Amino acid sequence: MNERLAVISERVDDTPLLLAQVQRMDVPNLFDRHFPVHGNWQGLSPGWVAAGWMSHILSEANHRLNHVQVWAEKRLQTLAGGMGQLVRALDFSDDRLASLLDQLSEDEDWRQFETALNQRLLRVYDLSPERVRLDSTTASGYWTVTPGGLFQRGHSKDRRPDLPQVKVMLSALDPLGLPLVTTVVAGNRADDPLYVPAITQVRESLGRRGLLYIGDCKMGALATRAVLQAGGDFYLLPLSATQLPAEELAAYLEPVWTGEQALQPVERATSTGEVEVIAFGFERQEELTATVAGEQLVWTERRLVLRSVGQAQADEKALRARVAKAQAKLEALNERKQGKKRLRDVAALRQRAEAIVTRYKVAGLLQLTYGETVRERPVRAYGRRPVEIRQERDVWVEVAVDEVALQEACQRLGWKVYATNHELAGLSLTEATLAYRSEYLIERSFGRLKGKPLTLTPMYLQKDERATGLIRLLSICLRALTLLEFVVRQRLAEEKTELAGLYAGNPKRATARPTAERLLEAFKDITLTVIREPKQTRRHLTPLSPLQQRILELLDFQAAIYTQLCNESLEPP
Repeated sequence: MNERLAVISERVDDTPLLLAQVQRMDVPNLFDRHFPVHGNWQGLSPGWVAAGWMSHILSEANHRLNHVQVWAEKRLQTLAGGMGQLVRALDFSDDRLASLLDQLSEDEDWRQFETALNQRLLRVYDLSPERVRLDSTTASGYWTVTPGGLFQRGHSKDRRPDLPQVKVMLSALDPLGLPLVTTVVAGNRADDPLYVPAITQVRESLGRRGLLYIGDCKMGALATRAVLQAGGDFYLLPLSATQLPAEELAAYLEPVWTGEQALQPVERATSTGEVEVIAFGFERQEELTATVAGEQLVWTERRLVLRSVGQAQADEKALRARVAKAQAKLEALNERKQGKKRLRDVAALRQRAEAIVTRYKVAGLLQLTYGETVRERPVRAYGRRPVEIRQERDVWVEVAVDEVALQEACQRLGWKVYATNHELAGLSLTEATLAYRSEYLIERSFGRLKGKPLTLTPMYLQKDERATGLIRLLSICLRALTLLEFVVRQRLAEEKTELAGLYAGNPKRATARPTAERLLEAFKDITLTVIREPKQTRRHLTPLSPLQQRILELLDFQAAIYTQLCNESLEPP
């Protein structure tokens, strides 16, 4: 009897939830529609293979191709229940996944798919796009550099200039951080030329104008600003020293020093409900002229001149620390001790002192006075040499901090100028400051993309096309994570409640802003057991905890996405 008994045990965990989320995004259908395959393809369609692979990536924090088939083989019942069809482990073989990446690398097909996906998400999740944030990042790895290839050495944002890298340009919808357009280019490409194509794709994808595009100073090229102005969109960005020379900034600030320009405080509510002043600033207006598509364009740009309180304090602390270190180094030049070579002329001393001033960037902040002293030094007798008096020349430098100059330098710290073509009625000085300070939203997306759970780095693919396809697949996974988190936080905010039980070791700790990672982690250790006997098959699923049921409720998923795994209909014919 025991020989006829078969017991199958599968780790279910968050797989049904992830499959349900991918289906709600309509990824399988959109994928199959925009990435057709040849007639010899059998088994799961490419869209469902992509859905299963995405579940593996998000659940296991592992994108390596050769791990997916083994993972699927241990979850065939779970995958079949989530997909509603028979699943084989071979559906997730290395060859199939590589073919999937080849399909994703086709630029035109991907552009159409991404547009359709964005329109689907905006409709299903009732999103009203108002602001789009753009930025780029790099991913480094031990790749081979080839002429004209994707992996090139360039300015590394990972601080690994010794390694080849690939560059990813991301356009994300605020305040979700939801990716809209993902652009993959060679690692040695400059950022500036990537903004206009990204903006064009966002416009095509959303089919809307009048959005506010937020970026860093690399988006501040006059041509980029002109394209946004000509297309009926708005921009908000900081101006670099090239776009706004120091002389112009000094002219903006001169009325502040004379007391003619009043400063407006920028306030922000803290997590405790208190109000804190984070910046002071004022506005100026400049008329700009540019040529777009052969036509001259003239518009008025608002210049927001702001001084960040926190940045000014940090910069002042750093400046005073550099002054103190430079002063100590300069005074050490006067020390006389055994084994230390002494300078004998003022010119050499001055050269050494100026090098220290330059090194610590404190020019004009220290008052240096050089002097020379002649002293007599007796030299004792030795052998037939009698006692003699020698004259030696000593040089010295006196160092004093120029407090007036230091105070003036501190007043100039923390200032930055932001540019926007948005009218004042829709974007005040305070609103613009807070909008730009939400830059962490896209940085958080980059952190997920390059770290856990998407683990772009390290990447073990060597072919350019497949690396491009993988990054695009991970961007779909990033959308799934972002939307899971958004829906739960939105529902909690509507109900004015918090979710407890997500923190190990502190079950009573509650939060109104749980992360997608913690939500998924709450579904660990759910197991499906299938016992096949000669005349019957029995199934048992670990009961869902109250926390798991609550999360499904917040996501508007039925518990049936788990309980259906006990249905006899899952048995293969």
